[in-house]
Amino acid sequence: MVHTSTTATLQPLVTSLSLRDAISAEEVALIEGLARRRRVLRKGEELVSQHSQPVESCLVLSGFTAREVVLADGKRQITALHVPGDFVDLHALLLKIMDHSVVALTDCEAAYVPHRELLRVMACSSHLGRMFWLSTVIDGAIQRAWITSSGRRSASAHLGHLICELYLRLDAARLAEGGRFTFPVAQSELADALGFSLVHVNRTLQDLRATGFVSWKGSVVTILDFEGLAAFSQFDPTYLNLVKLPR
Repeated sequence: MVHTSTTATLQPLVTSLSLRDAISAEEVALIEGLARRRRVLRKGEELVSQHSQPVESCLVLSGFTAREVVLADGKRQITALHVPGDFVDLHALLLKIMDHSVVALTDCEAAYVPHRELLRVMACSSHLGRMFWLSTVIDGAIQRAWITSSGRRSASAHLGHLICELYLRLDAARLAEGGRFTFPVAQSELADALGFSLVHVNRTLQDLRATGFVSWKGSVVTILDFEGLAAFSQFDPTYLNLVKLPR
């Protein structure tokens, strides 16, 4: 379902950027003045297609989305999760051709901003240009953390690390509170993100619950002891760059 509109607020983006540096009223006005089209997507729909040549970049406004690579035999690897406030394909401004797709893991809403609009704003504010660049740099940092988890952490620590990451990212987007957040994904999707089999995911969930650090009931995840879970998972939030510094 597509709605062409300039009324869909870009507040999630403003919130995300404001966590990392001061954003002036003039810069907020530039962001909110970006022309965009709003799109409401159902679970399973593609926000961005592999091998497409986007002329606009997609900002998640609500819901969960995922980068995915699907092999010729149908096997899928989820290579990133995205939450409200994330541009899922800002890098397409330079790459031009997408080497993966982005899919809705839940019903979600997105705003599509033409590249010409992004270039206009960057020309008006070099600071916003750097902030947009920062968002792609953080994407790369998250990817490094995921690779490290996949290659060097135990299964339980891998999942615990992901839970710590998601909580802080959702807390930053004002979608988590008191150690609790909603993560309405199927175990098969979690398996594709972790690189586990379904059986392995189920066993890992049981092992992680047994630590007493986490409760996971239905779609609600509750971190009962964040410091304990972080220590168990060797989680260091530095890579998320949730610090307000001049950029």
